[in-house]
Amino acid sequence: MGSISGGLFADLLTQGGIFQSRDVLRPTYTPSELPHREEQINSLASVLVPALKGETPSNVLIYGKTGTGKTAVAKYVGKELEEAGLGGMKCAVIYINCEVVDTQYRILAHLARHFDKEIPMTGWPTDQVYAEFRNALDDEKRVVVIMLDEVDKLVRKGDDVLYNLSRVNSDLLRSRVSIIGISNDLKFTEFLDPRVKSSLGEDEIIFPPYNAEQIRDILEQRARLAFRAGALQESVIPLCAAFAAQEHGDARRALDLLRISGELAERARSTVVAEDHVRSAREKIEQDRVEEVIKTLPTQSKLVLYSIVLLEEQGTRNITTSAVYNMYKQLCPLVEIDYLTHRRITDLIAELDMLGILHTIVVSKGRYGRTKEITLSVYSGKLKATLQQDYRLKVLSNVNVPLQSRLGF
Repeated sequence: MGSISGGLFADLLTQGGIFQSRDVLRPTYTPSELPHREEQINSLASVLVPALKGETPSNVLIYGKTGTGKTAVAKYVGKELEEAGLGGMKCAVIYINCEVVDTQYRILAHLARHFDKEIPMTGWPTDQVYAEFRNALDDEKRVVVIMLDEVDKLVRKGDDVLYNLSRVNSDLLRSRVSIIGISNDLKFTEFLDPRVKSSLGEDEIIFPPYNAEQIRDILEQRARLAFRAGALQESVIPLCAAFAAQEHGDARRALDLLRISGELAERARSTVVAEDHVRSAREKIEQDRVEEVIKTLPTQSKLVLYSIVLLEEQGTRNITTSAVYNMYKQLCPLVEIDYLTHRRITDLIAELDMLGILHTIVVSKGRYGRTKEITLSVYSGKLKATLQQDYRLKVLSNVNVPLQSRLGF
């Protein structure tokens, strides 16, 4: 078996490849240059420069939509700060993603562990973990910058940890702490205790979305590092930039699009990435996004979608709201849930339309009034498989018999 496996991968490895380093296109990569973010870099650097003199920098809140370079700029400036402090005042930068490390205990434990303190995953009183972190911090004279990415995720679970961190300097004798909060949500501070809000938001930096030209520059810079020479057709980067600019200037989405285009070209054993690969990659990303949305839908909305899938499978033409409702009412007893009113199902269909999972158009039936006709925006086979991943809907996997005779139309 070993020789077969070795041969298989040896063949794939000798194809030359399109990429030099695909990791350059991933969100975790921090580039050495950040095009079109000089203003934000300088703003953040000017807030943090007191750290190099041993003074306490202001706390900062960084706002902007997804893919506007917030995390990349914060990490870049943080790295520069640590390097600048090597010859003088010691500066430490700790990055925490609050979507992953999402409770006061976990955050304080993570911070304490950074200073080599042994903290169990659970079990200690929170004030004991805080004391360990504070004592470790004060072991020597230094300035510590704590970056809390997606800080709004933390606030939804209470702002105790932000209150403690924003007050930690009053408990320290030798060290100083500055907090950088990074968020996509401009309104999250409305839920904060006023005392936390005033201490946390001493400075604010706003990141505007990128335009198509700026995204193009970012892609060109990364493409030089990510792909081998001549691997991209000329139109690939402008197309990726145009698609991303339509998505509200999301550079992360553009980099994903470029990387997946390269991966699709590689799998197709193509020597170059072409426009077709970009269009296929966009479709794949959209399918993946829709799949994630479908998985998180409430059961009632999933049943509505399942009803539409079954109607499509039966060859029903011009699927109407009434047909969906009749099918839905037959499925509810099978999954042992009560059915909603016709009006509520109409609302759910409108919500699914807004999410881009299906498409509705209002059609006039003359003297019979108007009705909505429904078509799926997602391949029904894939949709059905995704819906059946919900354990409550597994019982419906056998329901594919023609039910039209019982639908009353």
